[in-house]
Amino acid sequence: MALDMFSNVFAGNPLDRASERRPDAAWLAGQLASGASRVLAVWNGKVLTGKGEAGSPSLAWLPGRLADDLAAGTERLLFLGLDGGAPVFAVDLEGAADPAEGPLEGLGRFSELRTIAPTLPAGEAGIAATAKAMFEWRRRHRHCAVCGQPSHPADGGWKRVCEACRSEHFPRTDPVVIMLPHHGERCMLGRQAIWARGMYSALAGFLEPGEAIEEACARELAEEAGLRTRKVRYHSSQPWPYPTNLMIGLLAEVEDDEGTPDQTELEAVRWFTRAQAQALLDGELDDAFAPGEVAIAHQLIKAWIAEG
Repeated sequence: MALDMFSNVFAGNPLDRASERRPDAAWLAGQLASGASRVLAVWNGKVLTGKGEAGSPSLAWLPGRLADDLAAGTERLLFLGLDGGAPVFAVDLEGAADPAEGPLEGLGRFSELRTIAPTLPAGEAGIAATAKAMFEWRRRHRHCAVCGQPSHPADGGWKRVCEACRSEHFPRTDPVVIMLPHHGERCMLGRQAIWARGMYSALAGFLEPGEAIEEACARELAEEAGLRTRKVRYHSSQPWPYPTNLMIGLLAEVEDDEGTPDQTELEAVRWFTRAQAQALLDGELDDAFAPGEVAIAHQLIKAWIAEG
């Protein structure tokens, strides 16, 4: 599959990450202070948005000096990369008070990324997802996993260092296999009890240490739905900043069209013909609906329908 053949929402970050420049603190400080710098504000996981040239939603950007004042140090700053040579950063804002009603009044509003992502210009959702995932990691790893002492940011926010034991800590990404099982002319979807009533989606589970992607797919299908896997095909992947996952999208041919929900992960499973699956995506079924286009599960269903 060509690299540009398919791109999910949150993929396609267009920035040059310029990782070789991250260790140069003086260079980063100069870039942030330059008039060319742009900074994305993130507040409690929400991103600052405004309106683009055509009136459609887009990310809103702060000047570097304002973001530097708000951050009051490097702890809440992240160097995202270069956009045609211009530096791009993000700042993590915390607290109960909405900054858009305070120091950022008039500059935009904070929006839930999952809601706004499908309407953002190409690439902006990927930039925002990178910032959100990195800040989620920062908030969860403020202390050294080796000795328990506070850690401090380095490399533009892409590393944390413990001054007590000198351990270095790097961002984590948790791989998740998400698969659409199919047999003959039907595919199976499942639902969890905590989901909105009537929602059906692809099955998913975390990849375990020492496990191949195909093995994780087969294990999860067996555990959650009692299915035996014959073949596994890769479709695409999706960064998923909730909090720091990478969704690995798969199509799995299984031995039969039975399937029994385990009543732990899944409360129900249901088989769909291609016509029924299309109606599901189109919102034409009275008793079931699928995740929206922002989710890779939606794209897996669409891809399977297109193969028919």
